[in-house]
Amino acid sequence: MSWFESWFDSPYYHILYQHRDEQEAEAFLDNLLDYLKPDNHSSMLDLGCGKGRHAVYLNEKGYEVTGIDLSEQSIRYCMQFENDKLSFFVHDMRKLFRVNDFDFVFNLFTSFGFFEKESENIAAIKNACLTLKKGGTIVIDYLNSQFVEDHLVKNDIAVFNGITFNITRELQDGYFLKKISFQDKGNNYNFTEKVAALKVSDFEKYLNFSNMKIRKIFGDYDLHEFNSLESPRLIIIATKA
Repeated sequence: MSWFESWFDSPYYHILYQHRDEQEAEAFLDNLLDYLKPDNHSSMLDLGCGKGRHAVYLNEKGYEVTGIDLSEQSIRYCMQFENDKLSFFVHDMRKLFRVNDFDFVFNLFTSFGFFEKESENIAAIKNACLTLKKGGTIVIDYLNSQFVEDHLVKNDIAVFNGITFNITRELQDGYFLKKISFQDKGNNYNFTEKVAALKVSDFEKYLNFSNMKIRKIFGDYDLHEFNSLESPRLIIIATKA
């Protein structure tokens, strides 16, 4: 089993990341929607939807939204929000989901770059783009590798729900490794997140394989211009030719 299959399906993953800023996420989506200007009947895919915060918010805006994620636990949680215009499925993004079905695909909050082989990255992007209708748009929100490397916090401690998470970070062989160790109820736990230090050129290559044209690259959730040294995020918007 890959690290992300076990970690993302662990209750401790959701405990550690419970502090994620919902207002920031909603403000980011508002900025994206203002830029993209989707029509009211647009269909959207939230690729790697997690516990559904982006999908639910997009649906509240009136759009038809589908969320997919590899984590069965996350999808079970999401299903409580389903309605006639919001649905969720357990699915591996490396496998084809649908073809020519969506106007927009959103892959947000670094929900990518977990795989061991570049061929898996290419397959995931290709399958995401195949779900798009002609002229459809994909939005990829990834970390800016150069910025993360320059500002890497090597050691950190976080305490949630009475659990002390000891965290170390390093860049090794082209991946950012985040090692998480803790104790709970007398048991020791160790997890490692592994995210590829991908750059703009990598995404250009992946998208070119899928006949996608990059329209814009932003560097933060306020949609400022991307700067490889100063931007915390790498937000790519590409359209299907």
